[in-house]
Amino acid sequence: MSLLTLSVSIPGLKPPPCHQANIDDCKKASTLQLAMFFGALYTLAIGTGGTKPNISTIGADQFDDFHPKEKASKLSFFNWWMFSIFFGTLFANTVLVYIQDNVGWTLGYGLPTLGLMAMVIVAAARKWKVPLPSDPKELHELDLEEYARNGKFMIGSTPTLRFLNKAAVKTGSTDPWMLSAVTQVEETKQMLRMIPILIATFVPSTMIAQINTLFIKQGTTLDRHIGNFKIPPASLAGFVTISMLVCVVLYDRFFVPVIRKWTNNPRGITLLQRMGIGLVLHFIIMAVASLTERYRLNVAKQHGLVENGGQLPLTIFILLPQFLLMGTADAFLEVAKLEFFYDQAPESMKSLGTSYSSTSLGIGNFLSSFLLSTVSDITQRDGHEGWILNNLNKSHLDYYYAFFAVLNFLNFIFFMAMIRFYVYKAEVSESMHVLTEELKVMRLKASNQEAAKGIA
Repeated sequence: MSLLTLSVSIPGLKPPPCHQANIDDCKKASTLQLAMFFGALYTLAIGTGGTKPNISTIGADQFDDFHPKEKASKLSFFNWWMFSIFFGTLFANTVLVYIQDNVGWTLGYGLPTLGLMAMVIVAAARKWKVPLPSDPKELHELDLEEYARNGKFMIGSTPTLRFLNKAAVKTGSTDPWMLSAVTQVEETKQMLRMIPILIATFVPSTMIAQINTLFIKQGTTLDRHIGNFKIPPASLAGFVTISMLVCVVLYDRFFVPVIRKWTNNPRGITLLQRMGIGLVLHFIIMAVASLTERYRLNVAKQHGLVENGGQLPLTIFILLPQFLLMGTADAFLEVAKLEFFYDQAPESMKSLGTSYSSTSLGIGNFLSSFLLSTVSDITQRDGHEGWILNNLNKSHLDYYYAFFAVLNFLNFIFFMAMIRFYVYKAEVSESMHVLTEELKVMRLKASNQEAAKGIA
């Protein structure tokens, strides 16, 4: 944030102001100015990537899975975690955006490791010619006592992703890059099983990027006055936050208790079902945005404002439905996404699991930039005006949003196909209960054997 503040404060580090009607006539930023600004952004992104997954993981880990009341409270943790995040975002999108628009940018701005997974994959690859034993019990595994001593639980070998089981085949070497325990192999499988679900979240993350880009730019073409007050276009993002805050409360306090009576699921519906609802909402959002933009363009034609790109006699609040729906979608998809990747990650990889959620948002932003530039380039070929121009009144964002609606629909089909093969991992408390019972049985057998020897 210090670098970012300097890049918008020191005259030599920020481009000169531009008051030209045509942006192309403005003086371009220098290499130093661009390097400073983007360097600050990438530094901020790296820092966020290192802190966000760990903070949410630390918070969730404070709950005791073996205490009924705390286990029940943990089911609401990620709802209120996201609530607090978005509450802070609401402040940023209202107070800070107003300051940035009316006072200045200066005042306005005033990873866990993959080593464990890598070992399993490398060990399996190095033994790809070694045959798997017919009995999974012949694979390498640590003693139950060792897992119990470290507060972990044993995971039995599964037939999925069988290639990775070769990492646990005994060949005489104890090198960790040649031999992995079955539980370690299964933990790696759990992380890999989530990757298709992660991929299915890239498209909706791309939609989220539209909030602070094209959605806001649409707002600059509309009437933003409420009496003598002029609404900053960027503050419309606050309605996403407000919608999300309201929906999280309604979901947690009303929806879950009611649905739980029919499903007998402590969460009301499964995490993947909740994500699916969010994906459907993203399709609806882009369909609504396309229709709204078509209406805006028709008004521009009626008033002869196409060529000059003038402001339309339409209130900025015609964009409100797409912003409110985006907040509703976040209450379903974003919360479920964070909880899913945390919940389904192995106990020793929780931070890596929650980092999947941040990865989704990061890739979504990159995809947004890629799609914007690609579609803009393709649609301007052969003398066509193109879908995305600086003058939005001459653009065809309605086509672009319709393209996104189709993309969301195809992504939803992909998501439905992937979840058919997904198997939820067992609850930690249930697994630990099984482990405890097995240890009791083993100790009882050992005690009986000792007693039998004593009698003999």
